[in-house]
Amino acid sequence: MKLNIAVLAGDGIGPEIMEQGVAVMDAIAKKYGHEVTYKEAACGAHAIDLVGDPFPEETFETCKNADAVLFAAVGDPKYDNDPTAKVRPEQGLLAMRKKLGLFANIRPVQTFDCLLHKSPLKDELIKNADFICIRELTGGMYFGEKYQDDEKAYDTNYYTRPEVERILRVAYDYARKRRRHLTVVDKANVLASSRLWRQVAKELEPQYPDVVTDYMFVDNAAMRMLAEPTFFDVMVTENTFGDILTDEGSCITGSMGLLPSASTGESTPVFEPVHGSWPQAAGKNLANPLAQILSVAMMLEYFDLKEEAALIRKAVDASLDANVRTPEIQVEGGESYGTKEVGAWIVDFINKA
Repeated sequence: MKLNIAVLAGDGIGPEIMEQGVAVMDAIAKKYGHEVTYKEAACGAHAIDLVGDPFPEETFETCKNADAVLFAAVGDPKYDNDPTAKVRPEQGLLAMRKKLGLFANIRPVQTFDCLLHKSPLKDELIKNADFICIRELTGGMYFGEKYQDDEKAYDTNYYTRPEVERILRVAYDYARKRRRHLTVVDKANVLASSRLWRQVAKELEPQYPDVVTDYMFVDNAAMRMLAEPTFFDVMVTENTFGDILTDEGSCITGSMGLLPSASTGESTPVFEPVHGSWPQAAGKNLANPLAQILSVAMMLEYFDLKEEAALIRKAVDASLDANVRTPEIQVEGGESYGTKEVGAWIVDFINKA
């Protein structure tokens, strides 16, 4: 297969973890005879510094003309600490989602037996947890009308029926591929936007009689994720709730450095880690590259290259079992491995497989 990949390394640790993701992709391409070309493009703080725009038109064109986008992370403290900044790195991420029509964010939450001890939750609660959070990406408060002055501010949680229906259908399709259980998360007892979500979901439910559908308020879902994560199979929710719940899911796995994600919709799909740019660690060879590498696996699965994706997952599992890990997930007394060393170990495993 021929694949044209747009590479957006972004800020902070982004370039370091992206280097390992591309190396793994190259190893897979060589082993299975695929032809992969890459085109790098600027985004986030790096793009602001270059051209004053966190998602320049040139970057958009690169993404639009690619088969997939491999994205790392954006964010820089100099913007985080300046409340008056009119242009921010994160605006580039929102612009990319909007311009590419990426309305569905798919985030798997899965535990690794050898890392259960790294989670703040009890082993018996999280063992065998395996679910997917599907977050609506282009509506809600992040994109609704906004206002702010010195005395008042508001954000509008705006949704339309077509926006809600299309993300629910994506969620039902995923549920059918898994254990046929869908949980719709909202706040319909308080929010009008959530009542629309529930109304549309109730109307669609009879069209999917083979899927068990249940409904849960977001505060209850947040508690249930920690108290009984094995309850969930596929969870779907609106933009703001999804942003919070998916990050909460990272404490189940024990590290955000293990969580990949995919964003799909009307145009080129994007594959990225869920973690941020961790600028404090930039250039120090400390960052865990596994989420970036697993994002490559998700990308291959998107193109139905299941055997290739399975080999990457096998290599990641083997690296964890061999204690080839970055410091934040290393066992006590374990050898020190950096970003480059973990990536190189996984590439070597693929080459020898």
